[in-house]
Amino acid sequence: MKVKEVICAAGRSGYMHRDLAAIKSGKAIPDGSLYKGKPLSPGFTHIIEPATIISMMLVLEDGQIAFGDCADVILAGVAGRDPAFNARDHIDYVRSEVAAALCGRDVAQFKPQAEEMDRYMRDGKRLHTAIRYGVSQALLHATALSRKETMAEVIAREYGSTIATAPIPILASCHKDDHGQLDRVILKRVELLPHASFQIVAEHVGLQGEKLMAFVRRVAGRIKEIGDADYRPRIHVDLYGTLGELFSMQIEPLADYLGKLRQEAGSYHLLVESPMIAATQSEQIEKFHGLRELLKEKGIDVGLIADEWCNTLADIKLFTAAAAADFVQIKTPDLGSIHNTIEAVLYCKANGMGACLGGTANETDHSTRISTHMGLACQPDFMLSKPGLGADEALMIQTNEMARTLAILQTRR
Repeated sequence: MKVKEVICAAGRSGYMHRDLAAIKSGKAIPDGSLYKGKPLSPGFTHIIEPATIISMMLVLEDGQIAFGDCADVILAGVAGRDPAFNARDHIDYVRSEVAAALCGRDVAQFKPQAEEMDRYMRDGKRLHTAIRYGVSQALLHATALSRKETMAEVIAREYGSTIATAPIPILASCHKDDHGQLDRVILKRVELLPHASFQIVAEHVGLQGEKLMAFVRRVAGRIKEIGDADYRPRIHVDLYGTLGELFSMQIEPLADYLGKLRQEAGSYHLLVESPMIAATQSEQIEKFHGLRELLKEKGIDVGLIADEWCNTLADIKLFTAAAAADFVQIKTPDLGSIHNTIEAVLYCKANGMGACLGGTANETDHSTRISTHMGLACQPDFMLSKPGLGADEALMIQTNEMARTLAILQTRR
């Protein structure tokens, strides 16, 4: 089955772009959910701005249409990432040059086509990670349509993986100040929660760390208060480097603070993502490894998740080799073509690194469904809820896609 035509449409992502460098600079002035001031990261025109996507549609010879959505992450342009993606800057050459490179391709197999398109060069550079991400989604969908298989089956067949027989646990991504949202994910028995976002030390963490302490205490208390008696979720917080800022990148006081934070979580296991963001990747790996070893030495049971500076398959291999974290967040748009994500999850599983099949609130319903098939086929430890930060809608999309796919596969067994 070959690609007959390529159609492109600009659309909306599930969230926004946020210029983390500008927000952390101390010069940005809060204005409701926005910030006044000049953006600092590449690709931004405002510190907070709506994000856009390009939907790639591959028309096959038999008239079926495969879809893929080109999207990037919320915090674009930092820690080694590509500049913020805007559809208007890319759609013209995607409709011409990239479309020409896709037309006529035989989609009977996914992997070789995805690998080749991931290497595609334009003006001596690889395509933006968002473009590579969307093109590869469309290619996977096309292979599934041409072979009359689910996307999970395509992945399992081409990579030799075993498809899950039960749903993959989900980390619900919530706004930290939305108490009603927290209650809903507790009632829905989500396996990990609430993700939340702590980006500014004084405002979100507290100059003594007291605000983050109170947040974790409240989450643990609310789970115990309204959750089922047998409900034992893991508590997860995303710190965006704020503890590194609070403790001047010194791991000893940071580890001691995490020990106190662990106590606030009570009987629920605690995971912390990106407690530090170093200036370079090598320093990030060194600091994370040192912190992880110190936590073990002190007997502090906190799981460390790496995100920033751990963007590509090569990066993930570096963090794994250094035993620099308990989990890596495999942030799907950052890896470009989804064959890199598939290989990253399988590599982590084979080499003793915990794997979060992540991504970003800035994705779409369709990229989320495709990620769900990757999860079923590769079996990471858990998946991040997406798109958006509303939790309910993302949980619906992911849970239902897993349920439908597992039911289909069960009938085939």
